[in-house]
Amino acid sequence: MIVYFRGRYLPKEEVCISPDDRGFLFGDGVYEVVRAHEGHFFRAAAHWQRLRNSLAATEIVGPTDAEVQSIAETLLEKNGLRSGQATVYLQITRGVAPRKHGFPQPPVPATVYGYAAPFTPLHEKWLAGVRVLTAPDHRWARCNIKSISLLPNILANQKAQVAGVHEAILVRDGVVTEGSHTNFAAVRKGTFLTHPQNNFILPGVTRNAALELCLALRIPVRESPIPESDLSALDEAMLLGTTNDVMPVVQINDRPVADGRPGPVTRRLQKALQELAEREKPAVT
Repeated sequence: MIVYFRGRYLPKEEVCISPDDRGFLFGDGVYEVVRAHEGHFFRAAAHWQRLRNSLAATEIVGPTDAEVQSIAETLLEKNGLRSGQATVYLQITRGVAPRKHGFPQPPVPATVYGYAAPFTPLHEKWLAGVRVLTAPDHRWARCNIKSISLLPNILANQKAQVAGVHEAILVRDGVVTEGSHTNFAAVRKGTFLTHPQNNFILPGVTRNAALELCLALRIPVRESPIPESDLSALDEAMLLGTTNDVMPVVQINDRPVADGRPGPVTRRLQKALQELAEREKPAVT
């Protein structure tokens, strides 16, 4: 695998990360993941905007949108991933400096790392749906920043892995926020429900695409917290994310969602998202 590290493309095994890198010492950094379909990134501009927002919120000076686009495209090219499906991961830390909590003075160059990997679509899970469980949302209050400090997410997701289910749905103050690495949405009486976009959830690119599709499909939307106590009364539930797309949820904890099968609104959004990704591919010349 050829990766990008501090301005160079090189074999992954040749990367040497300083023990003084603030990403290693503090988790002081942000990241982004973008999906590629036949060499085309789905909504790259939205991903780079989210990365820029995370950099601004953490006061890290990172590469420009044009630079990260070039890095991502080059990683696909150098790893033979221009065809099929792939993901590109980009991580930017505050850089290498002696271990002190305050920002390095004078500032040091950010550490930029990236790699591309093949992606296998989750066709069977998209068709059958997945099981999830609930877990307390112990994350900090700036979940809108895509930080590499993910320990609460990891612990919640591990709980799901041990239980043999797909994802952990996080609950804060009695309401569902999102998944450990996905956004969460539901349907009740024909209305699409999801937590409002604020500091307690990540501004998901797929989530925002789903909201656009609801408008186009004339599906009513309510961006309002879903009480944990209402989970048993949902007609449909779904996960939304870069690698999950629109993922039907058919069981929450030990209770099926409605009849335990993916619902009609979920199916409409699945199909519409696939069509959107195809429409947004650049024309072949």
